[in-house]
Amino acid sequence: MPRALTILLGGAAAVVVVAGVRAVAWLVAPAMLALLVVIAISPVHRWLRGRGAPPWLATLTVVVLVYGVLAIVAVTVVVSGARLVAMLPEFARDELVVRASEAINGVDRGQLVGAIGGLLTELTSLTTSLVFLLALLLFLGVEVGWAGARLAEIAVDRPQLREALIEFVRRTRRYVLVTTVFGFVVAVLDTVALALLGIPLALLWGVLSFVTNYIPNIGFLLGVAPPAVLALLQHGPRRALAVLVFYGVLNFVVQSLIQPRFTGDAAGLSTTVTFLALVFWAWVLGPLGALLAVPLTVLVKVLLVDLDPAAGWAAALLRPPRTDGTPTAPAPRTAD
Repeated sequence: MPRALTILLGGAAAVVVVAGVRAVAWLVAPAMLALLVVIAISPVHRWLRGRGAPPWLATLTVVVLVYGVLAIVAVTVVVSGARLVAMLPEFARDELVVRASEAINGVDRGQLVGAIGGLLTELTSLTTSLVFLLALLLFLGVEVGWAGARLAEIAVDRPQLREALIEFVRRTRRYVLVTTVFGFVVAVLDTVALALLGIPLALLWGVLSFVTNYIPNIGFLLGVAPPAVLALLQHGPRRALAVLVFYGVLNFVVQSLIQPRFTGDAAGLSTTVTFLALVFWAWVLGPLGALLAVPLTVLVKVLLVDLDPAAGWAAALLRPPRTDGTPTAPAPRTAD
């Protein structure tokens, strides 16, 4: 087949696949998020089984751990959100809020009703996705103990596919570990700094900075906006500037200089590829696509590039370069 025709057919197939994934984003995004969480937690199951724990106890521990972490985050957000609502009357007489209220009063009521209706629709969709996510976490948590047996069955007919899936799990787990560690450090420092600056709900904004740390490149902007606005409303522009300066310096040192070196090596993706993946998956899957951009790109890479012996040139373009300028060799695959 002529190369031009191969490229044309491959591009057309890619467009169809992307359009299909975008059409079922409500299914793909929660499913991938649940898979990512279970992959990150699954070493606990293996560790318990290695210590002689029965399968049912190891599985129950994984499920309880997953739901426990989600419950802690949910309680923190709900309690802090209730405090934020209780604080709103304090800002009712603020000049900026008064101007915003006057601007809202000038908006056409029909447009306002339409915007509120759209917001309610999004909230309903979010609730449905959350219920679906919780169910998937339960099912995947129960089945995590059988992953090794299933990979062994795959290896009978497709040993290379098994190696690719193991590579995906290994790189995803390393990426989640590195991002979680740095996100926790940043969240603690942000929380302490906001508390010292007298910004309300410092714990909530710390949790927000931890979650947005999983979003490459632009997570910092999403995490700094709410506390900066709150500081502006309560203390004025100087305090808001202090929040922006602290977040900016911390982001530059930790998230822009240190973390990308570890994250890029963990995921096997260059910084440019990571940014392009963020934009692409956010467009395809919506907000969750931004969180899942790196793991999804790793999955596509191991299935379409690493499995193809003739795709070495693509792997060279996707991998981060070595600091000494020598070619980067593919990482050995291990069944951990």
